[in-house]
Amino acid sequence: MNCPWCDFEGTPREMHAHLTREHADRVELSERNDRRYYKIACPVCESTYEREIKPRYRDPEFLNEFREEIAMVGFDMLINHLVAEHELV
Repeated sequence: MNCPWCDFEGTPREMHAHLTREHADRVELSERNDRRYYKIACPVCESTYEREIKPRYRDPEFLNEFREEIAMVGFDMLINHLVAEHELV
């Protein structure tokens, strides 16, 4: 699998670790109406995937503290999309 943002190549598992380590900024975090969300856009077709982050976490530092874990979830969704929709394995 090839990274859509750089020249890294690896298995889906290696890609997941690479994306989280090198491209975490591609997962957007936002807050709206007292709720928190993450969003990732497909670099191939530009479709987006957005989900609410569990509402029980109201700590104001939560997004900063758990940014890497949230990015991991977003990249998991992206890799599934790339494999299923674009057959990029």
